[in-house]
Amino acid sequence: MTAADVRAAVAVVGAGNMGGAMAARLCALGWPVVVCDIDPARQQEARAAGARLANTPLAAAQALAANGVLLVCVVDAAQSRAVLLGEGDSPGAVAGLQPGQTVMLCPTIAPEDTASLAAALQTRGIDCIDAPLSGGPQRARDGSMSLMVAAPEGVLARHGALLDALSSQVFRISERVGDGARTKLVNNLLAGINLVGAAEALALAGRLGLDQRTTLGVIERSSGQSWIGSDRLHRALDGDVVPRAHMTLLEKDTRLAVQAATEAGFAGPLGASAARAFAQAARAGLANCDDGALLAWLQGPPLAQPEP
Repeated sequence: MTAADVRAAVAVVGAGNMGGAMAARLCALGWPVVVCDIDPARQQEARAAGARLANTPLAAAQALAANGVLLVCVVDAAQSRAVLLGEGDSPGAVAGLQPGQTVMLCPTIAPEDTASLAAALQTRGIDCIDAPLSGGPQRARDGSMSLMVAAPEGVLARHGALLDALSSQVFRISERVGDGARTKLVNNLLAGINLVGAAEALALAGRLGLDQRTTLGVIERSSGQSWIGSDRLHRALDGDVVPRAHMTLLEKDTRLAVQAATEAGFAGPLGASAARAFAQAARAGLANCDDGALLAWLQGPPLAQPEP
């Protein structure tokens, strides 16, 4: 890590499950971190981890040094646009950024939204790294999550120390901003298909009179194994639907992936079915539950949503 990297503050806007874990990791590694989140509890968690706080995205941007990086870790394109470009009378982070600084876009959003935001930043001389991530909060905290980056090579090289601090699994996709988003949609479509398939198989096991825990143990050591099935369905069998990943996230991601496929002239046999399953489960009352609650939806009446 160079002296410049050590001195450069990192601003994290959106300190939810993933953003908060990334902020905590950077603090633990000695990076100066500024955090902005609309949830006071998330703000206090960030402060306890060692971050300074900013009340607005603009204030977070203004806290950056000349070579600083703003990490946008919100949920969707609308929130990303509000953070960067502002909303109503509230100016966005762009108003506080300087030429030569960089924005890392971490949400899973449509490639065209990524490209549009990058173009808006470019008009002000601000670089953009298309940087969706995958792996869950624990892997974000320990630096083993997957980080899919797309940006000009010079931009990636300039921030190589930060990327390496965030993840030991940095995949340099291409120099075309938007390709990170495309890669993430492909990955999350498969994750969604795998989770729907795993939940369907366990629901069938129950209907056939099989012990579902025993069946899941067999699947985990056989050809039906999937990481997301193992990660989600043990909790689901315990009735634990407290969200580590909200149902609405894979609902959004699979919908965006199917939309991208349609625009590319591709229609596969499984993606649209998986997207419909997440959408229907969310409408059935499981929107604020963990996406592993898909098992409960397939088996019968929806579970009560967890307390916020």
